[in-house]
Amino acid sequence: MTPRETIKMAKERGARIVDLRFVDVPGLWQHFSIPVADMNEELFAEGIGFDGSSIRGYQTIDESDMLLMPDPSTAAMDPFTAVPTLVLICNVRDPITGKPYTRDPRYVAQKAEAHLKKSGLADTVYIGPELEFFFFDEMRFDQTYNCGYYYIDSEAGFWNAGKEGTPGRPNLAYKPRYKQGYFPVPPMDKFQDIRSDMVLALESVGVKVEVHHHEVATAGQTEVDMRFNTLTRMADSVLWYKYCAKNTARRHGKTACFMPKPIFQDNGSGMHTHQSLWKKGKNIFYDKGSYADISRTCLYYIWGILKHASALCAHIAPTTNSYRRLVPGYEAPINLVYSQRNRSACVRIPMYSRSEKSKRIEFRTPDPSCNPYLSFAACLMAGLDGVAHKTDPGKPIDKDLYELPEAEAKRVKQLPGSLDVVLDALEQDHDFLLKGDVFTPDLIETWIDYKRKNEVDAIRLRPHPWEFALYSDI
Repeated sequence: MTPRETIKMAKERGARIVDLRFVDVPGLWQHFSIPVADMNEELFAEGIGFDGSSIRGYQTIDESDMLLMPDPSTAAMDPFTAVPTLVLICNVRDPITGKPYTRDPRYVAQKAEAHLKKSGLADTVYIGPELEFFFFDEMRFDQTYNCGYYYIDSEAGFWNAGKEGTPGRPNLAYKPRYKQGYFPVPPMDKFQDIRSDMVLALESVGVKVEVHHHEVATAGQTEVDMRFNTLTRMADSVLWYKYCAKNTARRHGKTACFMPKPIFQDNGSGMHTHQSLWKKGKNIFYDKGSYADISRTCLYYIWGILKHASALCAHIAPTTNSYRRLVPGYEAPINLVYSQRNRSACVRIPMYSRSEKSKRIEFRTPDPSCNPYLSFAACLMAGLDGVAHKTDPGKPIDKDLYELPEAEAKRVKQLPGSLDVVLDALEQDHDFLLKGDVFTPDLIETWIDYKRKNEVDAIRLRPHPWEFALYSDI
């Protein structure tokens, strides 16, 4: 849509407020709103100012002035506001140089797509993420000098199987057992309507949905799968996804939690990321009759993912909580191999269909705590580096990697087990991200510094509740 068409749409839909949204470096949507009367073609051409020093990962206070540039093609009506509100996703620009802001994650995603086209290898990358999360009834946490705890609860949590009911609210059982929440019908699945409401909200803003269902864990673990799209558009959709999940949950008196591992000893939440490259309408990952019907280009792409996997984790699994999920021996996608159909490999080639249009790889390590613009862009850059080196990833392993004999299992490389280690890996291995000026050294340094100071050190400095069970009587 053009700016003029967007203004016309706002009038036709009765919008009274325009909400301008952009993403901070860690990956959360930020916004401010203006009256619809102030949305004119000048707004799209010249942008609107904001304080960049108050946004995580952005400017210092002495260089705080920044511009938001609304993207008219992203216009959609907010499905949750009482006052009719038109949402516009924005890019960030430097008002002094007039250039796009290199720390704007959306700009990084756009540069990644431009780099792909310039390479001549392909003109389109399709991304299809599968976000998992939990609907909880309660989530409390605190940390003081002498106390630290978290508490989550869900009416569907199996830990409540023996809970005594209250007047007007009896315990009616039907709670998914640990690791047995996959696909039960209601009343065991208590979240059918809330998921359907979320799907309708997503479709109202132009995000196509393919399927929704209860996931493996107890306590309302959920998956709503969006149809694949191009890289930047898909990252936009991930932020709409989280927005719709959280606000639908609030309408139902619940909260949506995207932490990778909120529940001890049950399945964590991943974001399996499907990827394929296309040129002139042809899927260049497809080669009929080869292993899993994948091409040499696809194999090289897989090598790039596996080669740079440790550094990639700093963007695709970027929280300390990510490594509560990525733990050896707990069916975690940490094995650096590829395979068809095999969900114990970190790169899987789905085999539901033998058609060209469905051929893709599924990278199972990413989780929903990531910034989707940076995660998707980093995956693409790693894959393209593999193609540039034309290196074969070796033979696939079509076995259950969790049940390999010990001697054989030792030969399978695995991912690091903590955020500080993968940040070190990114510090040492990031040249592949710098190609085409997609990522900049400044952005990578900012990311590493932010994560170390605000997350790694913050966790390292605090006693863990279980440490008292282990050591209080020493």
